[in-house]
Amino acid sequence: MENPRYLAFKALLKVECGNAYSNLTLDSFLKNSGLDSRDSSFVSVLFYGVLEKKISLDYIIRKFSSVRLKKIEPKTLIILRMGIYQMVFMDKIPDSAAVNESVKICKKEKLYHSSGFVNGILRSISRSENRFPLPKKNDIKKYLSVKYSCPEEIISVWIDDYSETVAEDILKCLSGRPSVFAKVNTLKVTRTELIKELKKDNVSAKKTELTSSSVELEFSGSLSNLNAFKNGYFHIQDMSSQICCEILDPQKGEIVSDVCSAPGGKAFNIAERMNGEGKVNCCDIHDHKLKLIENTAKRLGLKNINVKKRDALSDEPLEISDRILCDVPCSGLGILKRKPEIRYKTDIGLDSLPDIQYRILENSSMYLKSGGILVYSTCTLHRAENSDVADKFLENHGDEFESVKIDLPNGIKRTIEEPENQLTLFPQTNSTDGFFIAVFKKR
Repeated sequence: MENPRYLAFKALLKVECGNAYSNLTLDSFLKNSGLDSRDSSFVSVLFYGVLEKKISLDYIIRKFSSVRLKKIEPKTLIILRMGIYQMVFMDKIPDSAAVNESVKICKKEKLYHSSGFVNGILRSISRSENRFPLPKKNDIKKYLSVKYSCPEEIISVWIDDYSETVAEDILKCLSGRPSVFAKVNTLKVTRTELIKELKKDNVSAKKTELTSSSVELEFSGSLSNLNAFKNGYFHIQDMSSQICCEILDPQKGEIVSDVCSAPGGKAFNIAERMNGEGKVNCCDIHDHKLKLIENTAKRLGLKNINVKKRDALSDEPLEISDRILCDVPCSGLGILKRKPEIRYKTDIGLDSLPDIQYRILENSSMYLKSGGILVYSTCTLHRAENSDVADKFLENHGDEFESVKIDLPNGIKRTIEEPENQLTLFPQTNSTDGFFIAVFKKR
């Protein structure tokens, strides 16, 4: 059986040095680890905690180390972050365990020259009365950056777009693991039946209030090992994404096109809402992602899914559709809690993406039937990618398209003032990912 801390170290190393996705990386490591639920939960908390708090952890290292951060060998730096996270942000871990286990990992990795360095830093922190010294509040962006472990560039965007108060409210929601929501495959089971099936696998699930076909899971292991998963009774989909599908409101027998479909969560939701009738065109430019959609559709028993390799920016025709969903590539500022590594990317496309997003929306709109519904969505919190794109589209195509008022789903509230055809979901208001939805109708 794998040592939990060493497993977390290897997963962090793969994300840090291999640019791997955190959720896929951890799932693959846990799947074959043989760890029980308790140890799996510990690995998950440590892994995501270190990713999430990297700016804070590095700030602490700078305060206690005479060696510049850039001079610290990458593996040693990861071990240091892990040790400090356990000591500063995990209540039930004794300092001695955090120190000793960190030194053991150094030796296991043959970092003998680093073991004394790691031991010294961690013991200095252990003796300190102020383990997490914060910058002064007069530099509010730096203060918030260190306190909530988020780059100043992103904080500036949120302050400029939404206000300092809203920005800090978003930052407060970045800590801890996000809730895991599952969309019930209503073609196979009811919500009550799924909850009973999951209980057989010792997974706790409870009904959600925002939609009638989803459950919230309490589980930290590999979902793919569950019988209910293998039988196609559900797929994982955040509540914000499910709300987007509800607003799209696909009907039985229609042709619906999802122009940027991978990994397919919305398409599966749409297909189920259509009771397996009609057609859902799932488009993407990557063969391996299309294969993933096909495999999941097969697991879920969805026969109305049609996979098509297509670039949403190309001139290649798209089938004329009753409804089109443009869930475009975005900076991902709404899912930093779910994928904490995004916040540390040197370029997340804040300047370049809006033009691409607008072109996808404009290009896709040509294939909508008269009277059809067009939905534009992102999983980011950034006006330039959200309302600015939606406003520009309506301004340039107001002779062909009109705005459609969004009837807020049960329990959903607005955080900011915005047009009635637009909805920005904020985590602090609706306990969802950050998300944006705009709805148009072809005249």
